[in-house]
Amino acid sequence: MKKISNYIVNHAKAILIIGLFLLIPATIGYINTRINYDILIYLPDSVDTIKGENILTDEFGLGSYAFVMVKDKSNTEIIDLEKKFKKVEGVNKVISIADLLDSGVPSTMLPDDVQEKLYKDNQTIIMVTFNGSTSEDQTINAVADLRKIVEADSISSMTAMVLDTMELSNQEIMIYVVIAIVLCLIALTLATDSYLVPLFLLSNIGIAIIYNLGSNVFLGQISYITKAITAILQLGVTTDFSIFLYHTYEQEKNITKDKNEAMANAIRSTFTSVLGSSLTTFAGFLALCTMSLTLGKDIGIVMAKGVLCGLLTVLTIFPSLLLIFDNKIEKTKHKNLFPEFKLIQKFALNNRIIILILFVILMIPAYIGNKNYDVYYKLDESLPKTLAFNVANKKLEEKYNIVSPQIILINKNVKKGELKELTDELKNIEGIDLVLSPGEVVDSGLISILPEELDDIINNEKYNLVLINSKYEIASDKLNNQLSKVNKIVKKYDKKAIVAGEGALMKDLVTIADHDFKAVNYTSLAVIFVIMLFVLKSIGLPIILISAIEFAIFMNMACAYFTGTSLPFIASIVVGTIQLGATIDYAILMSTRYLEQRKLHSNSKDAMKNTLSMVTPSIITSALCFFCATIGVGLYTKIDMIGAICNLLARGSIISMLVVLLILPSLLMTFDKIIMKTTKTN
Repeated sequence: MKKISNYIVNHAKAILIIGLFLLIPATIGYINTRINYDILIYLPDSVDTIKGENILTDEFGLGSYAFVMVKDKSNTEIIDLEKKFKKVEGVNKVISIADLLDSGVPSTMLPDDVQEKLYKDNQTIIMVTFNGSTSEDQTINAVADLRKIVEADSISSMTAMVLDTMELSNQEIMIYVVIAIVLCLIALTLATDSYLVPLFLLSNIGIAIIYNLGSNVFLGQISYITKAITAILQLGVTTDFSIFLYHTYEQEKNITKDKNEAMANAIRSTFTSVLGSSLTTFAGFLALCTMSLTLGKDIGIVMAKGVLCGLLTVLTIFPSLLLIFDNKIEKTKHKNLFPEFKLIQKFALNNRIIILILFVILMIPAYIGNKNYDVYYKLDESLPKTLAFNVANKKLEEKYNIVSPQIILINKNVKKGELKELTDELKNIEGIDLVLSPGEVVDSGLISILPEELDDIINNEKYNLVLINSKYEIASDKLNNQLSKVNKIVKKYDKKAIVAGEGALMKDLVTIADHDFKAVNYTSLAVIFVIMLFVLKSIGLPIILISAIEFAIFMNMACAYFTGTSLPFIASIVVGTIQLGATIDYAILMSTRYLEQRKLHSNSKDAMKNTLSMVTPSIITSALCFFCATIGVGLYTKIDMIGAICNLLARGSIISMLVVLLILPSLLMTFDKIIMKTTKTN
């Protein structure tokens, strides 16, 4: 490391120029990285509902569709409107009751429940199917073009939700960054002794963020959630690397007058000190890759890269900036505005018993709250009710009672009589108000005069399609229980039959999310524990430190329970792992400094007194930067999927900080003998 650090300080200008030049390919990569706005696409391919979606797309052209509601139009006007729809690139089929009537089919031949779903109070539904899947660019563009023909809030479609999410996210993304930068700039100005250093520090992290986002081009695409939180999370979890380097550099300058030598020493010291903490953060993010929902892999890989990019630029570009502009930094120095927090240190040191009692008492509500906070899975709940797709969905529900349509794929070889029995059984399930199967169409005598668009769907060579509509909300317990009954009935007639549709997809999402929550938590705990064993060379310390941060996580999630806040499912899965990986650093810093002081002091209280005076400003600075990077976005955004994650992380950073500064010192002093016996000291 000595040769590398010397090389960096001796080639500072060249490193800075190369670093800035690399922003060009990174920016190009960022621009060319596709952003996905459909969470359901991250369900594993092995799930039956995903297989069903692929069959609907490939075999029927029904992988994505939209219900378009038109009012006060004659059959002729509707047919003309359909012709305009068909000209839109990406549109596959356009079907309405007007097509049947235009074909000479009297409306009285249609079943009453079918008529009610297609035409009511002089308002007609036109069903539009698309060539591609819900989140393909061609489908998104097609829905955007349909909105140019009819009012946006008359189109109900999952793709419409994706389109509205994309537009809202793109409107907000730059504001996220600006808010985070401004708040972090204020915090860093307080935490450092120069007006110029915070600008260099944020510029350095900005470069690391662009490197990270640019390298995502090799992943093909990332989710809009990943895009939205990457910059602010990377800013929050890597800022302390830069602060530590700067403080170490300033200390080294007091020892040696040669600024190059001082920086070389600072780089080596920084690398050694942050290696353990960066590894735990890195591992915490990678633990997300164990999720069956591959959104975790998406976030995990991108954020793990972000930690590496942050560490790399802190050890190369940031030292170059400090060396090149050293004179200007000296001229812009100011009095340290950060307090010494003596009261916190004194309270933690002198109230060990009281703190431990409170710790034990608070474990009870923390555990209860962490186990029982409310989680929602319905994706549209994370978006404003005023968005066009939400307005359209509400109209569709209130006017036609179309809430959760599902499509059953059943083998064509199933006998006509069995298909009739299946239909009758499905009609008897509570909450289902429409069941439409090919058998009913044939029996009604409509089959011979069906429009071509419908005939292609009815007469598939491999599958029969059975359409059902549920009155229950998507992702609700009622619908999930209902779908379980539907699956059980359908499998009696065809073991390979598939129930597809948004409701079925969301049911699988609920099951997978529950599994992912446990898998991610256990994996992150295990991996971080192993890393800490090697970093701290102790058996007792990792258990104490992880217990402290896990308590902080429980307290954080319990706040949602006691305030009655319902959290989006993805927040409940990823926040604990991110909080553990990002804030365990505070506990590691506290414990390593404590071990150093224990070598100098036989008394644990004296060792802790010195430890607190050394680490309290650093921990508060780090937590404050993490808080500033996330809180503004959490309060501003209208997308709850992003806002909930940011609010939880902001609150979690403060709770972790308080636990480390107040509770951890008491734990370390109480278990001092066990720690010293189970820790290898040099």
